[in-house]
Amino acid sequence: MVQSAILGFPRIGPNRELKKITEAYWKGKTTVDELFKVGKEIRSANWKLQKDAGVDIIPSNDFSFYDQVLDLSLLFNVIPERYAKYDLPSIDTLFAMGRGLQRKATETEKAVDVTALEMVKWFDSNYHYVRPTFSHSTQFKLNGQKPVDEFLEAKQLGIQTRPVLLGPVSYLFLGKADKDSLDLEPLSLLEKLLPLYVEILSKLKEAGATEVQLDEPILVLDLPQEVQSAIKKAYEFFGSKAGSLPNITLATYFGTVVPNLNALKNLPIAGLHFDFVRAPQQFDDVLSIVGANQKLSVGVVDGRNIWKNDFAKSSELVNKAIKKLGADRVVVATSSSLLHTPVDLENEAKLNPEIKDWFSFATQKVKEVVVVAKNVSGQDVSAELQANAKSVAARASSKITNNDTVQKRVAAIDDNMAKRAAPFDARLAEQKKRFHLPLFPTTTIGSFPQTKDIRINRNKFNKGTITAEEYEKFINAEIETVIRFQEEIGLDVLVHGEPERNDMVQYFGEQIDGYTFTTNGWVQSYGSRYVRPPIIVGDLSRPKPMSVKESVYAQSITTKPVKGMLTGPVTCLRWSFPRNDVDQETQALQLALALRDEVNDLEAAGIRVIQVDEPAIREGLPLRAGAERSAYLKWAAEAFRVATSGVANDTQIHSHFCYSDLDPNHIKALDADVVSIEFSKKDDPNYIAEFKSYPNHIGLGLFDIHSPRVPSTEEFISKIQAILNSYPAEKFWVNPDCGLKTRDWEETKLSLTHMVEAAKHFREQYKK
Repeated sequence: MVQSAILGFPRIGPNRELKKITEAYWKGKTTVDELFKVGKEIRSANWKLQKDAGVDIIPSNDFSFYDQVLDLSLLFNVIPERYAKYDLPSIDTLFAMGRGLQRKATETEKAVDVTALEMVKWFDSNYHYVRPTFSHSTQFKLNGQKPVDEFLEAKQLGIQTRPVLLGPVSYLFLGKADKDSLDLEPLSLLEKLLPLYVEILSKLKEAGATEVQLDEPILVLDLPQEVQSAIKKAYEFFGSKAGSLPNITLATYFGTVVPNLNALKNLPIAGLHFDFVRAPQQFDDVLSIVGANQKLSVGVVDGRNIWKNDFAKSSELVNKAIKKLGADRVVVATSSSLLHTPVDLENEAKLNPEIKDWFSFATQKVKEVVVVAKNVSGQDVSAELQANAKSVAARASSKITNNDTVQKRVAAIDDNMAKRAAPFDARLAEQKKRFHLPLFPTTTIGSFPQTKDIRINRNKFNKGTITAEEYEKFINAEIETVIRFQEEIGLDVLVHGEPERNDMVQYFGEQIDGYTFTTNGWVQSYGSRYVRPPIIVGDLSRPKPMSVKESVYAQSITTKPVKGMLTGPVTCLRWSFPRNDVDQETQALQLALALRDEVNDLEAAGIRVIQVDEPAIREGLPLRAGAERSAYLKWAAEAFRVATSGVANDTQIHSHFCYSDLDPNHIKALDADVVSIEFSKKDDPNYIAEFKSYPNHIGLGLFDIHSPRVPSTEEFISKIQAILNSYPAEKFWVNPDCGLKTRDWEETKLSLTHMVEAAKHFREQYKK
């Protein structure tokens, strides 16, 4: 009998219960007991859903109030002293590390002022994890026993689970040295960390766990030999303790492990999991190293996208494994955790029924895993197979997916469309004449706070309770408020604040043919930040201007330049659920042409500074070096240039990147006049030096927009001075890390005022 397994389930709740309770807790509007109660309710519902669907192997410890990697740091006491010194309750330490904390002293609580740890993308997904930060003074020890507690919680419900933890080598490899220990190599801490894993795994066995899932996703990266050797060392160490530990299944996902296959051979573990959705080509190679007594977990249900599984293809692949290993050694599984998918398709009442039939969200994917397992085990699921085959065929033949005009336009793209009329130096000279900006020009990234009033009026407009004219009047008033504030504090290049926009991709996707949208298709991006990724269902085109009206109004009420704000083609692609029947290059170029039309319309309407954001360009980078990565870098840059190169030399093109490990070469090929980069959480001085060779202008973000803390003017001055020690003043722009959508107005006003004061300080200094 073939078993079924889920590697992880979304923890946000079907109606975003986790977001609501955590944000209420942060605001002091609810208690910690209520926070924990809601968390327990979400976990219970998730376990019961999977059990009722017939899943054999159900995960636990896949829940987190913020981030699963951060949970592990808390569990193992990887807590930098700047947080530990406050002696906060564990949950508040977790939140302080994840989002920072700034609190005035009261009669019962002492003052706290600490920034968040660095947050970066989880491989090539749009999920963000909080990077473990190690120092020479790190003392590993167990802080509580969260994995055990949640296992026992499920056990009390009569549900046997498989606890899941990030494996020790991936945990260390994905971390970094703290700013006071830059000579420390995190992987050197492996011998000190392994006993902690043994301790928590032993506790799990004592609690009744028979199996655990240890995720080692770094095995899909280009790993040096010492890291591969560390995998061997870690799991052989676990093997030496086998009698006191549960069985271990090592899981990888998001790519092929073939270049690192030797690290997995002959490991003393019970099973191996591989992602055959992202890397079906690895099947024969990985099958050859499965040990005589090991199980193979076959990841065939996509944990990263929303398309319905093709039962026939999945069953064919699983049957190949059964033929070699036998049914009792094969497990049908999701390719990765379902964290990256919306919770339940049944919550979508407004989707076009034809299109809805093509989709599968986390709840439906649970059922898909069970159906495939039953099918390959010889059980009668003929009705499910017939319905599935009908859906797959209907999508392939649908007229919704194909637009001949768009396809012909993409085919006609040539080199001239992806090249500015003049090189940067010549463009810069003309832009200086037009804009007359001071040294250390100040700007923001785009969005301003999305207030409750904005959300209420947008909701009224969407429901038809206010007219288009009333809504436009409201939006214009919000734009004017933002413009007047920026003028008041002395910002140099303004933005309109984006009050009309719901999300930086959804807003444009709603105006581009070929997209569809959900009502409740929320996915966690980080912490309490959830997104509803649009879904690309067909060829993409722009029927009319999307942002010109608001930008023109903003520019009409000020003499300072106002940026037109667009989301770039790669980000629109990466932050959507893309098609899986057309390559991503084609989809990106279709989006580039739509945005090219918009950029040209903005310029024609008098908007001469245009920002086309590409924060997702780094996350789209293929995980391994080689031909695929080179090809991606070529077409991703081409897509950006196609979108932006149709303007005059004195029109200034900006772009923005955030929360990724950027290489200057990734952005140099875009040839944007000015780029802004998240920098506030970076504490490696070498990071600045890497950008010295970048030829165009750059803004290194000076404050963390995901944190409620407000930096002082002196803090801004200190940060700018550190940058100027190794970066030329004439190329440096002053800006926040990212948009200010999630902040409130009080924080925004103070932070930006202090930032501008710091810029003025350096202008005076550089006059001398």
